[in-house]
Amino acid sequence: MSTTITTRVGFIGAGIIASRHLGNLLGFDDVTIAAVADLQLDRAGELAARCGGTPYADFRKMLDREALDAVYVCVPPFAHGAPELAVLERGLPLFVEKPIGIDLASAETIARGVREHAVITATGYHWRYLDIVERARDLLAANPARLALGYWLDFTPPPTWWTKEAQSGGQMIEQTTHIIDLARHLVGDIERVYAAGSRALRPAFPESDIWDVSTATLHFASGALGTMSSTCLLNWPHRVGLHLFGEGLALELSEFELMVDVGNGRPIQQAAGDPMIREDRDFVDAVQGKPNRVRVPYHEALETHRVACAAVRSARTGAIVDVRTIEAVTADG
Repeated sequence: MSTTITTRVGFIGAGIIASRHLGNLLGFDDVTIAAVADLQLDRAGELAARCGGTPYADFRKMLDREALDAVYVCVPPFAHGAPELAVLERGLPLFVEKPIGIDLASAETIARGVREHAVITATGYHWRYLDIVERARDLLAANPARLALGYWLDFTPPPTWWTKEAQSGGQMIEQTTHIIDLARHLVGDIERVYAAGSRALRPAFPESDIWDVSTATLHFASGALGTMSSTCLLNWPHRVGLHLFGEGLALELSEFELMVDVGNGRPIQQAAGDPMIREDRDFVDAVQGKPNRVRVPYHEALETHRVACAAVRSARTGAIVDVRTIEAVTADG
């Protein structure tokens, strides 16, 4: 007679992305969501009510009082650091939503904690779980991409913290990081970055201090080149994805479809299934001691974050930044 393992999960952060992960976990019969912590206790209460968990305003009290097997940290970019370190101090497996911070220093501190405590980790770079990304990777195996053009051309999200660089890190760190991670996954390591950013007065966002347009040029270790272009000036998601070019091959990837062009039409494959459910399942399985199939553990997310931070540094200084040797400074550095 087999015994079902039940994994008790706690959440730190009760926003939109936490709600989505919680909904996925509620669909797993081997997971119990025991508690939710958020500075806004009413938000924690709303999310906890969905799962029968206990709400907390203080994540440390949650960690002290609850018997947990794993913790999801789904907080705004500026709030990363203390929650992860508190979870690591208790030796608990950790799922961290992207971006993993607004600077490099705090993320590297967490990465050291992960190594010291040897815990299982996963991060929210869910694009790697798309079936169309798997197909693109197969197509590129024998015909590597030599040019990568990434885009996040979209609207300005509603959270008030999003337009404040000290709270979001800016668009390259908060959004375009997904496309940077995808480029790393499909093209390879990025060694050098040269970037520029600019902003203008926007009457609808008078207190915004982030760049509303930015572009980064990427030098890959393979010799491939790329760009990452971002804007939040639009009122709709115009283009969010990655275009790749190899010998006689052009691919266009979004979160929803893949176009493969070899000079004979432009056939499109729609993405199937929910990649976030897949990433949540892999994390839970790893926590339960099953084979660890997590595709983006914390140390891998750190390498993507390093590229985004290098792009921001380059745009601030006007210099080419070597991703391999970039110093870990705070967001103010």
